[in-house]
Amino acid sequence: MGSEAGGGGPVDFVRAKIRDDLAAGRFDRVQTRFPPEPNGYLHIGHAKAVALNHALAREFDGEFNLRFDDTNPETEETEYAAAIEADLAWLGCPPPGPAKYASDYFEQIYAWAEHLIERGVAYVDDQDHDTISAQRGGYGRPGIESPFRNRPVVENLDLFRRMRAGEFADGARVLRAKIDMQHENMQLRDPVLYRIRRATHLRTGNDWVIYPTYDWAHGQSDAIEGVTHSLCTLEFSDHRPLYDWFLDQLPLPRDRPEQTEFARLELTHTVTSKRKLRELVTDGQLDGWDDPRMPTLRGLRRRGYPPEAILAFVDHIGVARTNSVVEIELLESFVRTALNRAALRRMAVLRPLKLTITNWAEGDGVTVEAINNPEDLTAGTRRVPFGADLWIEADDFMLEPAPKYYRLAPGREVRLRAGYYVTATDVATDSAGAVTEVFCTYDPASAGGSTPDGRKVRSTIHWVSAATAIGGTVHLYDRLFTDPWPGADGRDPLESLNPASRETLTGVRLEPILAEVTPGEVVQFERLGYFAADLDDPTVFHRTVGLRDEWANIQKRQAGSSPGGRRRGAAEHVER
Repeated sequence: MGSEAGGGGPVDFVRAKIRDDLAAGRFDRVQTRFPPEPNGYLHIGHAKAVALNHALAREFDGEFNLRFDDTNPETEETEYAAAIEADLAWLGCPPPGPAKYASDYFEQIYAWAEHLIERGVAYVDDQDHDTISAQRGGYGRPGIESPFRNRPVVENLDLFRRMRAGEFADGARVLRAKIDMQHENMQLRDPVLYRIRRATHLRTGNDWVIYPTYDWAHGQSDAIEGVTHSLCTLEFSDHRPLYDWFLDQLPLPRDRPEQTEFARLELTHTVTSKRKLRELVTDGQLDGWDDPRMPTLRGLRRRGYPPEAILAFVDHIGVARTNSVVEIELLESFVRTALNRAALRRMAVLRPLKLTITNWAEGDGVTVEAINNPEDLTAGTRRVPFGADLWIEADDFMLEPAPKYYRLAPGREVRLRAGYYVTATDVATDSAGAVTEVFCTYDPASAGGSTPDGRKVRSTIHWVSAATAIGGTVHLYDRLFTDPWPGADGRDPLESLNPASRETLTGVRLEPILAEVTPGEVVQFERLGYFAADLDDPTVFHRTVGLRDEWANIQKRQAGSSPGGRRRGAAEHVER
């Protein structure tokens, strides 16, 4: 997320502001927070906000806390709060202390609401929601003042206290701030502070029948906690004047926090709207919030994304003042880089075709030595069972090879990974003419992949021994949305949902050592990609990412599309 705070290099505008605030004595410390509403699961966009707030506190030797803005009891659940805490820990950004809640401050926030009433800048309105919305007007349309706007202070206090006591029906009255019904910023047209809502709260139960709105509780919670820098995404820019107005009216216990907005993280082929994601789950189009196709942190974890790759990615894209959409291939490249260093290599055949070595005479007890990770020689080697009967990928043999097809074909020699050179000699077919078995001979002198005469082959294929292979299930994934920018044309983004986003293979043959994989462990299936063992059933594997670096190809295309030789890529749409 930019240079270290104490370094001399360029920094993003948020870090520059913090440096300036400290230098000018505006603050003598730094405190940040991550303030989600516990009404759903965190997604990849939240990871940027979490990482930024956590990193700033660390870089400036400050404080960071998690606070749940739990002001809407009808949509919030303990399940979501627990999941968010677990996700922050998994991401590597846990708060140093227990999570905080806006509901911890309900009494103080209520007292401050009475303070506004006493100062004559808040009033109880008897109008319903639809009337209040209509009277707010719109851009270019004047607002209409409520007929209750000038109620006496004493009457407002009495009504507000009776609202809290539960004397009125839900929706019968609200408390509003008295600001300016003609203000060009719609947020300042007498916003609602409290509404009557009889709903059981996840922490306070039925103690309250009135609840503060997000805008009213948010800044005040920041002030109570001592937050110095309140970082929000750009959609809250119009809310900042209201944030400031509220704080200006109150006797704050400590430093007055400042709100700063930054661009949210958006990815191609991705939707991060909680409402739309919830629709996918409730309609049964996805398996749940942790479906590996989901952009939630739960889904990414099940798919095998390492948290360090996510943090490296959000650090790379940086902090910008303007929104942009980042290619999802860039995120995948960070995942691939992390896994390339750490993942053990294993062999698996997803679409098996029988390969029989006709001149094999050694029996089934032979093993060959294979490297566990060429990027980490300390990972050592393993012994892989070998024999006359093997499984290979069906597309690694072609009866009539196409041009530039270098894998196994009649009369052609290829290398078996970590094994021998083999030459196809014959095939067996079914009644439809499809190849069901390939027969070959092997060169005993080619053990380990080399021959005394030094001859080379143009292809190496993977395999597993038929005698020792274990079964498994593999899920292959495509983009969840076919449109790179779902919903950008004004249509429902779910219209571009990809019906072929997952392919499940059940006849997979796996190297026997894969029986020892732990839940969540990611391995590289040689030549096929990186695969994560399912968190609940490690005989099921999810393809995390493929081996091909699609981001590198995108950069090459971008470089060739500009007269100057290089077009600005999504990773550069930041202020460094």
